[in-house]
Order: sequence, then C-alpha cells, then structure tokens
Amino acid sequence: MVKIRLRRDGGKKSPYYTIVVADSRYPADGRFIEKVGTYNPMKEPAEINIDSDKIAEWIKKGAKPTDTVSALIKKAGV
Repeated sequence: MVKIRLRRDGGKKSPYYTIVVADSRYPADGRFIEKVGTYNPMKEPAEINIDSDKIAEWIKKGAKPTDTVSALIKKAGV
C-alpha cells in the first residue's frame, strides 16, 4: 500500500519534515517514491509547501495520506 506521509529531517531539537509518497513497508525515514512537499513547524507561523498537483495525482492512483498529512493538506487549502 502506498502512503503519503512525513519524513523527518533536520537536526536534534530542530525538526524539518518532508512530505513524501512511500510504500508502507519501507521505514519511516527510509526509501520513498517521490517528494511532494515540505513542512517546517519551527517557523512562526508553521511553513507548509505542498505541490497540490502531485498530491491530487497520487490520491487518484490510490495513495492514502496519513492523519497528520491530511490535516496539513487541509490547512494549506489544497
């Protein structure tokens, strides 16, 4: 099953997340299929960059976003 989920980047106490499309069998910070956005919670307000065309394309193909990514998509207005 293909999921749209967060991948943690950044250093200790300064997280930065990449929104990726990945097979659910891969580790959370491991291999992924495609990068579709970023999320930086350390900025005020939190910075969300999402490629809406790629997200829509992957959802059409059957990819399921995680709860957190669904919330970020709604917050970004996609």
